[in-house]
Amino acid sequence: MKRILSNETINYIGKEVKVCGWVNSIRVHGKIIFIDLRDISGILQVVFDYKNQEIYKIAEKVKPESVIELKGIINERPKNMINLKIKTGEVELLAKEIKILSKAETLPFSVEGDGYDINEEKRMKYRYLDLRRERMKRNLKTRFEVISFMRDFLKKEGFIEVETPILTKSTPEGARDFLVPSRLEKGKFYALPQSPQQYKQLLMVAGLEKYFQIARCFRDEDPRADRQAEFTQLDIETSFYSQEEILDLIERLYISLVKELFPEKKIQKIPFPRLTYKEVMEKYNSDKPDLRMDKNSKDELAFAFIVDFPMFVWSEEEKRWDAVHHPFTRPQTDNIKEIKKNPENILAYQYDFVLNGYEIGGGSLRTYNPEVLEAVFEVMGHKKDEIKEKFGHLLKAFEYGVPPHGGIAPGIDRFLSIVLNEPNIREVIAFPKTGDSRDLMMGAPDKVDEKQLKELGLEIKGIKDKDKKDKKKKEKK
Repeated sequence: MKRILSNETINYIGKEVKVCGWVNSIRVHGKIIFIDLRDISGILQVVFDYKNQEIYKIAEKVKPESVIELKGIINERPKNMINLKIKTGEVELLAKEIKILSKAETLPFSVEGDGYDINEEKRMKYRYLDLRRERMKRNLKTRFEVISFMRDFLKKEGFIEVETPILTKSTPEGARDFLVPSRLEKGKFYALPQSPQQYKQLLMVAGLEKYFQIARCFRDEDPRADRQAEFTQLDIETSFYSQEEILDLIERLYISLVKELFPEKKIQKIPFPRLTYKEVMEKYNSDKPDLRMDKNSKDELAFAFIVDFPMFVWSEEEKRWDAVHHPFTRPQTDNIKEIKKNPENILAYQYDFVLNGYEIGGGSLRTYNPEVLEAVFEVMGHKKDEIKEKFGHLLKAFEYGVPPHGGIAPGIDRFLSIVLNEPNIREVIAFPKTGDSRDLMMGAPDKVDEKQLKELGLEIKGIKDKDKKDKKKKEKK
């Protein structure tokens, strides 16, 4: 007999079915035991009658969260027991057979309720249990629906999804790279991508014109409470699009998305405001202002685009100019002398996408003139040899015909946390890390054995002595 889901049982009244799932709760009423069976679709009430002694005795011993298989007849509930709060509230399963597939020990915390009152580190350690609660499953389902909507929308707009490499080259793009040592070429390293930036630009050189990807990005940043070392973004790149055409595309996408998936939300202003960096800094002292009229209204969405960012910012620590966005951003002038002479006055074709006081995306038109790109790198203090070493592949590609292009990358995690009224992005990610990038469930990062290090040609200095000292301290205790 084929297993059916709980929410399908309403179509099987009077028929025998097989269902499987977790024991959500157990209630004993005299000579009847009620078990609420939970699966991905919802809850089904199961009835065990004392007259069927064989399965009644098994049901008496079942613990909450154990996994069971049941066969029985779907009946209509008595009128006084109907529960209209759940989809299966008018039916119940009269159990004829029960099989305990997996016994469960007592859980370290309850998976009922929203879980906000439980220590977050404990929840992250037992994330596979935390994900059993309805709120967390709702968040992951909504995440899937949002990503599916984005894919469908962009497909209709003529975009194609292309996967780009995870193992790539370390280049100076802003944040620190995560490095991956090469076993076959000892002493050399791959880097995990901070974004698919160079690959998507090369796809424009290749003539794909409209690219997107649900991209995983990696940044080795210092500890920050509401950031993740790895995150997900909707990565978009286009050829022959103006800045306004890119912003219009994103505006139409998010208006449609909110209308379809979050009809209870109200977008404050359409079209989304276009505000310059200068005016928001002067008026709000922030480049991601919260423009909601009522800051306490969780159902109000105040989208906006911030445009005309400075091209460069002075780094007092490193005593040099740095790119505000990234070095591939196109300056609003092609005058190379002006770029080199007065970098503080140069504006960029850069734009940020903000929502309710958070930056949820950013992008720019890209420099496709190799001479302008080299000038930008020189302003940032890179020597010509270094530019050639780090970005020679991109500059070489530009020699073979490159279209004007640009893109944007809205973050999926941040947007979801806002529209789902969650306090942080960890609540909308299946297996998040802590603010200092630890995976409490898997115990990562972790040490590797000497054999692996030897294969990679690596030696960890200064760690062995520390381990010996820590071991001696433990032995003394």
